[in-house]
Amino acid sequence: MNVVDKIKTVQEPARFFSEKDNIKILVKNLSAFFGKNKVLKNIYIDIPEKKVIAIIGPSGCGKSTFLRNLDRMHEVVGGTITGSITFDGEDIMQMDPVYVRRKIGMVFQKPNPFPTMSIFNNVVAGLKLNGFKNKKKLSEIVEKSLKQAALWDEVKDMLNESGGAISGGQQQRLCIARTLAVNPEVILMDEPASALDPISTAKIEELIFELKKNYTIVIVTHNMQQAARVSDYTAFFFMGELVEFSETNKMFTAPDKKQTEDYITGRFG
Repeated sequence: MNVVDKIKTVQEPARFFSEKDNIKILVKNLSAFFGKNKVLKNIYIDIPEKKVIAIIGPSGCGKSTFLRNLDRMHEVVGGTITGSITFDGEDIMQMDPVYVRRKIGMVFQKPNPFPTMSIFNNVVAGLKLNGFKNKKKLSEIVEKSLKQAALWDEVKDMLNESGGAISGGQQQRLCIARTLAVNPEVILMDEPASALDPISTAKIEELIFELKKNYTIVIVTHNMQQAARVSDYTAFFFMGELVEFSETNKMFTAPDKKQTEDYITGRFG
């Protein structure tokens, strides 16, 4: 039986991954609030290891809020939740948030390198913040992380120059290298290419294909074509609810819900 055939409804905890699938993050009955405003409503979703999950939906539907809940950033901006999120079987709310954010890294919409730091120090900023000082090891991590981010060949001769002195697309890959340097297992990307030109966007998408060999990736995107190109599974959010979650190919060719079809064909959103 195809995994998609196992889908019953989005809200059923059984969902559609088999027991042999390694579920990296398990979200059960998640609701998120800003004060009394409920911005996510009873979300159930499994995020399997070393796959790309695309989160789509119109502006204001809860995509970024969902992403921020996965690494406990929602609470930083004053939000609260009910329900549970487990990472490798452990409740993230019972874990040290610093540890959670090291294992579940975030790449933001706009490149945010530290402009007063060199490219080298941008990559190892998180490590240095945690007291890591071995210069030889730091150099090895910088090279490895920049190579993983497909940036090494472009900046290897300018590691001491400012992280703000390179192009926007390079800055975004630098931010990805900074995330990789602390050895995460999951990478969250909140519209990582929305501020980039088409060539830089293509490089980010190529990078996602390479990274999923070793990392679980959750990407929020407004770009339907991008979601179709880079993801294995797609989740469609609308007004704080998870409307549909399925294999990406199925989502874009034969969605189960008319609401999903209307959105991906441009009838609204």
